[in-house]
Amino acid sequence: MTTVPPSVRRRPGPALAALFLGTFVMGSAELVVVGLLNLVARDLAVSVDTAGTLVTAYALGICVGGPLLTALTLRIRRRTLLWTSLAGYVAGNLLAALAPGFGTLIAARAVTGALQGLFLGTAFTVAAALVPPERTGRAISVVFGGVAVSTALGVPLGTLAAQHLGWRAAFTAVVVLGALALLATAVCVPPVGGPGTSGLWAQSRHALAPRVLAVLGVGFLLMGGQFAAFTYITPFLEEVTEVSGTWLSVFLFAYGAATALGTFVGGRAADRDAARALVGANAALVAALVILHVAGASRTLVALALVVWGVVGFGLVPSLQYRVGLLAGPGRDLAATLPASAVNAGIAIGAVAGGAAVSRGGAADAVLTGLLVCAAALPATWASGRLRPPAPGRQPAVLAGEPDTKG
Repeated sequence: MTTVPPSVRRRPGPALAALFLGTFVMGSAELVVVGLLNLVARDLAVSVDTAGTLVTAYALGICVGGPLLTALTLRIRRRTLLWTSLAGYVAGNLLAALAPGFGTLIAARAVTGALQGLFLGTAFTVAAALVPPERTGRAISVVFGGVAVSTALGVPLGTLAAQHLGWRAAFTAVVVLGALALLATAVCVPPVGGPGTSGLWAQSRHALAPRVLAVLGVGFLLMGGQFAAFTYITPFLEEVTEVSGTWLSVFLFAYGAATALGTFVGGRAADRDAARALVGANAALVAALVILHVAGASRTLVALALVVWGVVGFGLVPSLQYRVGLLAGPGRDLAATLPASAVNAGIAIGAVAGGAAVSRGGAADAVLTGLLVCAAALPATWASGRLRPPAPGRQPAVLAGEPDTKG
């Protein structure tokens, strides 16, 4: 039997840092392409809207490919999955950097999206096994923190480099950083967190139980509402708040920095009471969007609302992940990939809903749409907090840090 060494339990920092680096690389690669669309379109002789399908392909890879890959690899040790998915991710981005045409590039994006979904779910399970149960939320927040920090730091830097060196340079940087993350994972992460049950059917039965789907539905609504508004926050700030140029960058940076901070704050909140933290985050989201809708012309209030929004909008993710793992019980390994699917589906549908609102009444209507969706989600979020784990006799390994019985 392979166990988590006591020294790792006492000092999980290096292993968690390796997982943070891995998710930082993947978060940067996922979103940096948004700033490269014009460059890709011009270089590969496609339209900008066609180039935009690179975002869709990646999101579909996470939503669909991540759970499928996880289902196919349930019997593989978690540590092995971490480094093999990272190795595949590096190879996929190398293919993207060298892509001779758009077809190759979009295929590479779909595959790397699926590998990100696999890595994220596995990393959440492993991170939770590295720490005592009362620190599970904080461990989850470190893993997701890589994505949040990449939004505030990695994406702008990657976009800036691409503007000077070409879009392929951004993918090359991902390959280099990904190789470092792969080395760190191989060296620092011990073998932990084996499968809770041996069969796909047993995992699916628990991972797709109504109680789990209810919490995933809450995550879908909360992210959908946020991105109905956030997708069009730049035109909102320009048209309603009347900020532009440097001030526009300052407002967006404040939001980005708040998301990074909120992720780690959210981890502590999840450890205290994940269900209550979700309700509180939902209520704070509604309040922030109300301020934007009612007082969008006030720069001070808008800046305050954006900071609150950033803190709770990403800060709710550790609690969402925590609740899904808890409620899935023995199906935790498969369930660990599902929050990312729900979040990305919410982002995609929310962006479409926001676009429809903009076409009717401008960016202010997109904010109103996000507000209505988040407000409608509040009763469901409260009700989901009353759901309880499946078996009273056994704590799920994602909370207890159960050792890997498969060696």
